[in-house]
Amino acid sequence: MGKVVLDGYILVPATELDAIKRELIEHTRLTRAEPGCLKFVVEQDVEEPTRFNVHEEFIDRDAFQHHQKRVKSSRWGSLTTNVSRHYTVFG
Repeated sequence: MGKVVLDGYILVPATELDAIKRELIEHTRLTRAEPGCLKFVVEQDVEEPTRFNVHEEFIDRDAFQHHQKRVKSSRWGSLTTNVSRHYTVFG
């Protein structure tokens, strides 16, 4: 099994922007602490504040799937139900 990389962005409804930004701190901390997480970067776009650019790297498919499962049952998962996700996953 090889490394899994996710690249893309999310679009956050303007009315939910403050809550998402606050929770992103904890979401980032939890994700970076996951076994198999090599890189996790989510940055607010300078020109489009409701867009957050996302880059994730995990050691293998199992680590990536573990992350996906954790996120679905997390506070981040429940807060971001209205977020539009635009990702490409490699590996």
